[in-house]
Amino acid sequence: MLGLDIGIDLGTATILIYVKGKGVIMREPSVVAIDQNNNKILAVGSEAKRMLGRTPGNVVAVRPLQSGVIANYTMTEAMIRHFLKKTMSGLNKFLRHRVMIGVPSGATDVERRAVLEAALEVGAKEAYLIEEPMAAAIGAGLAVEEPRGNMVVDVGGGTSDIAVISLGGLVVAESLRMGGDAMDEAIIRYVRKKYNLEIGSQTAEALKIAIGNCCNIPEEEKKTMAVKGRDVVLGLPRQVELTTNDVREAIEDIVSSIIRSIRRVLELTPAELSADIIDRGIVLTGGGALLKGLPELMHDQTGIKTYVADSPHECVALGTGKALDELKALKESGSVYSAIKKSSVR
Repeated sequence: MLGLDIGIDLGTATILIYVKGKGVIMREPSVVAIDQNNNKILAVGSEAKRMLGRTPGNVVAVRPLQSGVIANYTMTEAMIRHFLKKTMSGLNKFLRHRVMIGVPSGATDVERRAVLEAALEVGAKEAYLIEEPMAAAIGAGLAVEEPRGNMVVDVGGGTSDIAVISLGGLVVAESLRMGGDAMDEAIIRYVRKKYNLEIGSQTAEALKIAIGNCCNIPEEEKKTMAVKGRDVVLGLPRQVELTTNDVREAIEDIVSSIIRSIRRVLELTPAELSADIIDRGIVLTGGGALLKGLPELMHDQTGIKTYVADSPHECVALGTGKALDELKALKESGSVYSAIKKSSVR
């Protein structure tokens, strides 16, 4: 074997790596911990995430990807290199391996170039980019090559991508630079404003997962969760109990923005494809698809049945790997951007 086919979901919150024949073999947080005194990398992934908000002055835990694109090129390259080395630990040397990376549909040419260069810097002989909604649709098992409309909504950590796909290409697409991370930040602001309590991003995420719901639910079905933080008035540790309603109110604006984007994409969709979408429904992927009540709310707001793909958080990673098997067709449809050598990045 001269090399491996590798698919990477370069997510703002999580990086997933797919290897052909093995499936998704790695799922790690997109976090790097560095010592500011000497710029040395101390930890990457899960170990670094545990340091968020808990580090001494000279150590900082950072997310090198913001809103789905590279914000810190050096840290991103180091992070990808670390994960690829970990992935290839059983091999003496990997030769001509191909790497396919998912990027948001709204990424600029400069951002795409940065991702390609990062892949080439870590040793890929061939690097390709595919837009995340296309990768998500392939990973969800949709027949994207057919002349029929498929609609996919990929709600990730930093971005939410909405697209209508037909004949192997994006017909209409919109990318919002908000997703699960924006919901966490909204929960932090809400708790601070309503309860005068400062909580961290990991606590906010735990709240969203444990008791979050996008819909109004009966009183007997509402859940509660105790959260601990720092009182912003007294400066002392304090605990409060939050309910499902609190989380729903906190993330309401973010969810409404995603729904509005879905409606805009539907308004721009050609009539024949709209008929297909009514028949086939909307496919929901990404970690945000696991937010309770989101499919039901999308159905209520659009009138189109919505269902969550199998393993929604893995769809983009699976799609990037499978896309390498259909490389020629995807190149012809303009869905893939490529670079063979560093000098030929375009």
